[in-house]
Amino acid sequence: MFPTLISAFWQSTFLLQVSPSQEFVSPILEMRKVRISNRFEKHIVAAAAVAMGAAAAANAAVVYSGVLNFACAVDIDGCYINVETNTLSNGPGTGVPGWDVNPYRSSTGSGMNFFSPTGGGFVTSGSAQPRNLLAGTYIGSAEAFISGASDVRFGPVANGYDWQYGTNNLFGFRFVAASGATHYGWMRFLMGSQPATGNLVTRTVVDFGYESVAGASILAGAGTVPAPSALALLGVAGLAGSRRRRN
Repeated sequence: MFPTLISAFWQSTFLLQVSPSQEFVSPILEMRKVRISNRFEKHIVAAAAVAMGAAAAANAAVVYSGVLNFACAVDIDGCYINVETNTLSNGPGTGVPGWDVNPYRSSTGSGMNFFSPTGGGFVTSGSAQPRNLLAGTYIGSAEAFISGASDVRFGPVANGYDWQYGTNNLFGFRFVAASGATHYGWMRFLMGSQPATGNLVTRTVVDFGYESVAGASILAGAGTVPAPSALALLGVAGLAGSRRRRN
């Protein structure tokens, strides 16, 4: 009699079935599920934080302008850009003290021209034109720079460095900061469609970035977004949290 009562008590308290029509989940098992879910979420969030931290460390010295979408004047003055103060204004240059980059239009050539003050310059392919760079291209002291006034060259993508109409173009530059030291940066321009005649092509400064450490190299496009791996981990962490809340 006594063993039978013990057996009945055990089955009704800890097994998953109370009656054929009702399912019962042990509170102990449920608590274990919650603990495992919490630990999993915490590990994922921690891993995402580490990845985000690594990405931030990699770009810790990159000063990013943010998205600007500034339309430059298509004339001989063009626009003047002081990258340190993040100041952009259509000419004349007196409106932007200490300017570093001056895109403008000449009546000859491609119609997309650049001018830099003493010590500045633009990454070139070895010719007289600023080069259109792929994202991630090295920009630093080992590169060839063209100084002063120069115009870009539009041409086939296959050439590897020609500028393109109707899309974004990246170029590398160097400038002399207010401290007198040389810094390296990149800038992105959205170019308009090819004109039917002449060279009145529109140009928009999308964004730019530069290294705050004097003399340090930079990769074209660096500093704009977190590392893809970090974003993926944050997505998994969010999914884990969402599933836990539903449970």
